Amino acid sequence: MNLIQDLQERNLIQDIMPGTAEQLNKEMTIAYIGFDPTADSLHVGSLLPITLLMRLQRAGHKPIALVGGATGMIGDPSGKSAERNLLDLATIEHNCEGIRKQLAKFLNFDSAIPNAAELVNNYEWFQSFSFLDFIRDIGKHISVNYMMSKDSVQKRLETGISFTEFTYQLIQGFDFYYLRKNKNVKLQMGGADQWGNIVTGTELIRRKEAGDAFAFTCKLITKSDGTKFGKSEGGNIWLDPAKTSPYQFYQFWLKLSDADVVNMALVFSFKEVAAIKELVAQQEAAPHLRILQKELAKEMTILVHGEEAYAFALKASEILFAPTTLETLQSLTEAQLLEVLEGVPQVQGSKADLTNGVDIITFMADQKIVNSKGDARKLIQNGGVAINKQKIGLEELTITTDNLLNQKYLLIQKGKSNYYLAVFN
Repeated sequence: MNLIQDLQERNLIQDIMPGTAEQLNKEMTIAYIGFDPTADSLHVGSLLPITLLMRLQRAGHKPIALVGGATGMIGDPSGKSAERNLLDLATIEHNCEGIRKQLAKFLNFDSAIPNAAELVNNYEWFQSFSFLDFIRDIGKHISVNYMMSKDSVQKRLETGISFTEFTYQLIQGFDFYYLRKNKNVKLQMGGADQWGNIVTGTELIRRKEAGDAFAFTCKLITKSDGTKFGKSEGGNIWLDPAKTSPYQFYQFWLKLSDADVVNMALVFSFKEVAAIKELVAQQEAAPHLRILQKELAKEMTILVHGEEAYAFALKASEILFAPTTLETLQSLTEAQLLEVLEGVPQVQGSKADLTNGVDIITFMADQKIVNSKGDARKLIQNGGVAINKQKIGLEELTITTDNLLNQKYLLIQKGKSNYYLAVFN
């Protein structure tokens, strides 16, 4: 099966330029996707373009990842409702370096293979490109009427769009033209919101070079409730383990709803579509086992963080979400306990206060684990609070040093899956 057929089976293709599939079937094709350096780490939403480049390379084609050092200084209006803050050069260079290191984990950059991946930064060819040269050599080929017709511009006309963001499509279009001319790049891929910018590039190539250029976009990934995919209560799910721990990353996928997990598996998994459908059948037969969520969480965690990190995430999940005895927790060393509970929110307490005992209701309210003492009392009455994996009742409200794990820690559970690690110094 070729790349386009596989993507279509996964319901990923949104728009595609005529002749794209034929080009990919004809020869090894060099293709690129751009990454916006708004942070020094990519996030779960970036996994779609990353996996697209991976699929492209596995199909025998050559991927190029473009880090937008120049375009990051402009701001892309696509999908945005307001002007964003522009970053300075030092920040963008820092962010680009972080993204470079992350992309190297997913693509094969070994120059010994014919379709070795490449990383490029469009600041390299824009830094010495003067404004006068740009409007003379590029601006004259694309009319204002053409630029105004783009959805990304139309949606911003009512709220206002600056000349800076208005010209973004010319900048991105020139990227495609430059790469077509200098690296024989014939295909650009991206999200559906990038279609207008991408076809500006193909139009520029056609008008300046009379060359062939192709494009396709993938559907934007949203959850079944229409909200943006890749967010959690704590914000973005980052690929950097220092920003989002492997445990939190694993839990993000594990907590996908049944309404969302099938689509996410088709989008992100490298399993064959037939294998995913078999897992879907198993899921439907026994939804309580969450087979598909577990398989996808495993695959994505290993892909991003590796086997060892997955093992720790699994161990943490088993301790936190499976029946666990107090003895099991007490058997862990401090290092093991902290590894297992990596990513669990921490609250602070004073060990001196434990000498005379601390009321757990007051402690939970003071630490903002609950909104009020009344909420804490109600939770305990309903069996919704556990200390070190042991449910407590209203007759067990005092905690002392005898309750501490490794003479320092207390694991507080609120409801089924909300955990807090209290650290007493």
